[in-house]
Amino acid sequence: MSTMTTPATTAARALRDFDVRYPLVRERVDAELRTRAAAARQAIGPHSRLGEAVEYALNLPGKRLRPFLVVEACRALGGSEAAALPAACAVECVHTFSLIHDDLPAMDDDDLRRGMPTCHKVFGDAVAILAGDWLSADALRIAASAGPDPARSAAILAALAEGTLAMIEGQAADVAGEQCAPAAERVSFIHLRKTAALISASARIGALCAAASELDVELLSTYGRRLGLAFQIMDDVLDAVATTEVLGKRAGKDSDRLKQTYPAVYGVDASRARATEEALAAARLLEPLGQRAAALRELATYVVQRER
Repeated sequence: MSTMTTPATTAARALRDFDVRYPLVRERVDAELRTRAAAARQAIGPHSRLGEAVEYALNLPGKRLRPFLVVEACRALGGSEAAALPAACAVECVHTFSLIHDDLPAMDDDDLRRGMPTCHKVFGDAVAILAGDWLSADALRIAASAGPDPARSAAILAALAEGTLAMIEGQAADVAGEQCAPAAERVSFIHLRKTAALISASARIGALCAAASELDVELLSTYGRRLGLAFQIMDDVLDAVATTEVLGKRAGKDSDRLKQTYPAVYGVDASRARATEEALAAARLLEPLGQRAAALRELATYVVQRER
């Protein structure tokens, strides 16, 4: 006797896939990062606290959304988790370096990250800056051999570099926008670069790890860009409405520093609606991939329903 497949059963299966895959991939990425962090500390040597700072920053508990996206994009297009894991770690190294630098007194001046003291609060500004620098270079080293062949490794390296450059441009605009009146054009520029660019690169890199067609690489890249915008808009909303205890970082800092955010321009309710719209659009892009992309579609739901 055959079982009828309905939209409800398909959605339930997708949710199960995500509920299983996300913690599993996060655990495997964490294990790989711990191994790499320990090796980094040993390679750097005992003559400074740099290795200790790199290890501390990489081992802070996090969502691992970007490496999850690399792995699941690869799997959705026929690749394996193992094939995507090195590139996933490279992306997380870039993300970690950006957090270290963002938290510095000259930037966002944060004392708390992922529920723990920020890197510069533990090791001082100089060591924290160098830890971020080291991670950015290590990410490129990992990416240079992360593909299934030299040509795709080069494409992965280029995608990671382009995502990183855009992220830095977005952060520069974010810092420059403080104390300015909120403006729709500026906030869109910041969010598409500071956050969406690296998330888009993560999806693109996952597709490259799977040796996917150019069409599928572009499809996943576009999905990642819309997902990344939804993610950052929700970050803005959560900063406005959640508590420090829930977020694991200081809440309300965006308004304190007069940051360019979606709620500052459009209000909280309209910002939630825009985030949901972007997430739904991202999920719809994956329809040609069918059940293979179930976890990625559910990731779009997670991005706008999360509490931290």
